[in-house]
Amino acid sequence: MRIVNDEAIRTHGAVRFRSEYHYAVFEYWRSAKVLRYLDRRGVRRLGRVLDDGCGGGGMTVSFAEESDSVVGIDLSDRFAAAGTVLAREKGVTNISFARTDGQALPFRGHAFGTVFSHAVIEHVANPLAYLHEIRRVLKPGGLVFLQTAPYLAPSGAHLPRLKFPVPYYLFLGRRISFGLARWLAAHSPGALDAPPDGSSFLASARKGEVKRDDLLYRVTVRNLRQNIAAAGFRVVHEDFSFSGLAKRVLPGRVVGRVPVVPLLRDILVTDMNYLLRTD
Repeated sequence: MRIVNDEAIRTHGAVRFRSEYHYAVFEYWRSAKVLRYLDRRGVRRLGRVLDDGCGGGGMTVSFAEESDSVVGIDLSDRFAAAGTVLAREKGVTNISFARTDGQALPFRGHAFGTVFSHAVIEHVANPLAYLHEIRRVLKPGGLVFLQTAPYLAPSGAHLPRLKFPVPYYLFLGRRISFGLARWLAAHSPGALDAPPDGSSFLASARKGEVKRDDLLYRVTVRNLRQNIAAAGFRVVHEDFSFSGLAKRVLPGRVVGRVPVVPLLRDILVTDMNYLLRTD
């Protein structure tokens, strides 16, 4: 899927937590942004791909359409009711899924030409072990696409926004903020700025489920750079996206300097995209 259709992404995003299949379809459409990013960086051939933390498998299906073959792995088997169904609907056959841990991959060394890690590493208990495993299974000269966000940024916090736009997680701390979001989803859902099926908090509350905090690695620009270097990767590209607030309030030349300012960058950087290689 290489066509970026913002309307389709918004439409499917609004219902993505209705079921695992709905989430996979959303991810399938959203994957076009990842492929566009690679196109703009001159990456055309993907070879054999590992989708390292595939969730429902929607992106895995899309990557399979653009590569020799793809293996999608995840700690849970969400893909069983989603990615496998979507692959069958799309007629994609060069794809497989496995339930396994990204910190201990069951693959031989140098097995993949490209590894994708999209919004995954923040959910990993030992990010350095995760990166070491990626390096082990990557072919010499292979490529890693890694995307995440600082945990103090709106996207990196993985918390619902309030109708009244206050970054409560900056003032209350992680534990209290998560508990507040869970309480509001159950008792005052109208306070959250999200459609009923567009928030995992609202979906869990509606089903009577207790949502657990799965943000295991509190990503910052500094500690992610350190882990990338410690795992033996060379950064080919490091690209940041910035919050709307930063773009509205700060002059363009100042926004460009945000990544060098500790703490401020972890609040105003909303996405971190990396292309990594081994020497």
